[in-house]
Order: sequence, then structure tokens, then C-alpha cells
Amino acid sequence: MKVGLYFDLRNPPGWQQDWRRLYGFTMEVCEEADRLGIGSLWFSEHHLFIDGYLNQPLTFAAAVAARTRQARLGTAVMVAPIRRAAQIAEEATVVDLVSGGRLDLGLGTGYRKPEFDLYEESLIGRYDRTDGRVREMRALWASGALKPPPLQDSIPIWLGYQGPKGARRAGMLGEGLLSVNGALLDPYREGLIAGGHDPAAARMAGALSAFITDDPERDWPAVAKHVSWQADSYRIHMVDGTDQPAPKPVDAERIRQKGLTTGFHGLVVDTPQNVASQVREVTHGLPVETVFFWVSIAGMPEDMVMRHMQTICVDLAPLMADSGVAT
Repeated sequence: MKVGLYFDLRNPPGWQQDWRRLYGFTMEVCEEADRLGIGSLWFSEHHLFIDGYLNQPLTFAAAVAARTRQARLGTAVMVAPIRRAAQIAEEATVVDLVSGGRLDLGLGTGYRKPEFDLYEESLIGRYDRTDGRVREMRALWASGALKPPPLQDSIPIWLGYQGPKGARRAGMLGEGLLSVNGALLDPYREGLIAGGHDPAAARMAGALSAFITDDPERDWPAVAKHVSWQADSYRIHMVDGTDQPAPKPVDAERIRQKGLTTGFHGLVVDTPQNVASQVREVTHGLPVETVFFWVSIAGMPEDMVMRHMQTICVDLAPLMADSGVAT
């Protein structure tokens, strides 16, 4: 099982730094992680967040591609229904070429009305449109109409569908499922069969919530502040453009008590050995190829980010490499 790092390039008001420095430092982190042998680097997407959440993951991935050599580069996820298939396919091809064939294209439906309004698109039918984007991109690449073609014969596509209906959709399309939620494996395999695909080809990957450290209690007070911001920010922006009231602030201690989760509902703060054990438990029996972790949580200071990256690359990744891929 391979290990990756996850980035959203948040720059919260309470810890805001120069934007150029944030982007430059993040590329430095990616470059050093690549040198240390990390398996993958993943970039997320949102729009109109007050902390400047990364809004163009393929653009940033192209910059990282030019400064790295071996780590795979993924989007987790790119909001597909606000873009045209040809646009995604062409931009993905550029990243694939610059990276030497290292792109993993993660796509999702999105869920925030302000983001769809920004692109003058509707939330209605976003699942069907996302499925359609996948089919259209596969057809465009197969036709040879787009020049230049990607370096990979078939750019891996991962669908960030988190419910059973979505997992079945991913299977019907024959694509990877960007989730490590064990409850989704059966509907995913059912979709593969229904779509005429080999269920043995099932492949899963996804984010897990953890801060890995050699001294959890030393680091938790500092980590907790950033965890609170990240959780509150997601919740606040989730109700943007709706009639729902603003949610109450989240207690970071309660998040920690929930432990390792596939979303940011919980968070484990523990040693590499203990996190590796918990990851094995969560992914047991699943065809999981890769798990990845936030390396920086909502404005963490640079020294903490660099230390966290090094701990993941040097201490956690070797432990997970011995885990193999569950079948």
C-alpha cells in the first residue's frame, strides 16, 4: 500500500502569509517529499473560500510536475460538472506530459451552490454530468482527435463518489473509487459487474484523517487550533448560498475522539506505528492502492508542515509498504 500527501493551500486570516511564499513553500514540500520517495501528491479544489482554498488543482499539479521526478500527481477532487470534458482532458494531458506520465485524475460532482454559480452552472444533474464527462474524455482520448495525446495509454480516473449509489456509478464506468470506505466495496463491485467490467479490477484510494508525530501530546495543542479552523471552514462554506443557519463551532477534542475517518469528521493524532496499524485495520479486505494525508492543516507553520511531511515519508510510508494491497 502506497502513501501520499494531500494539499489544499489554505491561507487562513489568523495565520495568513504572503501568497507567493505559501505556493512556493508548498512546492518545496512536494519536491522534498518526492526526493524522500513519497508515493503520490494530491491536490484538492474549492472556490470562494475565505482562506483561499486551492481552486485550480491541475494548474498547480503542472507546476509541481516540473519540480518532481517520481511521485504520482493526483486531483482529489476536481469538480467535473462545472467544466467541459475537452477542457479537463486537454489540461490533464498537459500535466501528464510534463510529469512524464504520472497523473491520476480524481473527479467529483461538487456540492456548493456558490461554486456552480461562479461557473454559471446548475447543481441539478451534476452526477449525470460528471459521469458524462468521464465518457466524453475517454472518447476524446481514444479518438486521437486531441493533440498532443497524453503519455499514459489510459490516464487513471478516480471518482470521488462517497455513497453507495455513487460507488455503483464508479463501477459502471469501470473507473477507480476515490474512497477507502469499506461499506462502498460491494456496491462498487456490483457496478463493475453491471457495467461489464471484471470485479477483480476494483481499485480504491483515498484520504484518511491523521496527524502523524513521535509525540502526540506535545503536538496536539498546536494541531488543535488548525483542526478547528479546517472543520469550521468546511461546515460554514457548506451552507453558503442556502437558507440554513451558520453551524456552531466544532470542538477539536471531539474530532480527535472520533479517531481515524475517511472524511474530516475525525482525526487521529498518533505515532507512525499506531497510525499504520489503524490504517491496516480500516483498509483490511479492501483493494486499496493508496492512502493519503493532509500534510498541512489550515495554516500550520512551515516548520510543523515540514516535520509532518518528513515523518510521513520517512517513518510511516515504509511501514505501509509492507502492508501490500488487500484483495
